[in-house]
Amino acid sequence: MIIASEIVSEALQAIKKAVAPGITTKALEEIAEDVIRMRGGKPAFKGYKGFPASICTSVNDEVVHGIPSEEVVLKEGDIVSIDLGVIYKGYISDAAITLPVGEISEAAERLLSVTREALFEGIARAVPSNRVGDISHAIQSYVESKGYSVVRKFVGHGVGRRLHEEPQVPNFGLPGRGVKLREGMTLAIEPMVNEGTHDVSIMEDGWTAKTKDGKLSAHFEHTILIKKSGPEILTNW
Repeated sequence: MIIASEIVSEALQAIKKAVAPGITTKALEEIAEDVIRMRGGKPAFKGYKGFPASICTSVNDEVVHGIPSEEVVLKEGDIVSIDLGVIYKGYISDAAITLPVGEISEAAERLLSVTREALFEGIARAVPSNRVGDISHAIQSYVESKGYSVVRKFVGHGVGRRLHEEPQVPNFGLPGRGVKLREGMTLAIEPMVNEGTHDVSIMEDGWTAKTKDGKLSAHFEHTILIKKSGPEILTNW
């Protein structure tokens, strides 16, 4: 999983360098897939439950599961969420980042900052003897204190031999509830935060989720390892 995480990180960093006005989301997928295969990995998303691409590219009011396309050209002021998973020798890692395209508005910058910080608020609670609900509550309370909402329809998860394993890790909930965390667990923690309502709609492609009110959404994710000494973040943006 450490090597899978290194490949995820390299692919995301390559995308980060490439994101600019005028690039297509399909070109970003090609960059990621080149990195993944060059390092001996496989895209974890491609073909998963029928998903047709190697990464998810979700722009502005798209929350998650956007499909890369030659038709989607990023423009100045957009934000784009990149979600990416890698399989390496049977083990999986998963991470996501929301990136600015050129100069973005102060409102968009604040959304990205709050979502990123919410992720680290959750990760800080991923210690042995805590429960999943402690992670969930930390994320929700931080996000809502800043005036945003957390998406309910999609949640974090265990990750390892399979892309989605137990336990589910919601970004909302009560402290002290849920599965007890143990040393050696590997989790994908991934707040998705909306400017407005937490409600989402699924588009005609059957995959892309958008905010119901058309407001912006951001998504940050790390794969982490729970240790006695504290959570270790395996992925890097």
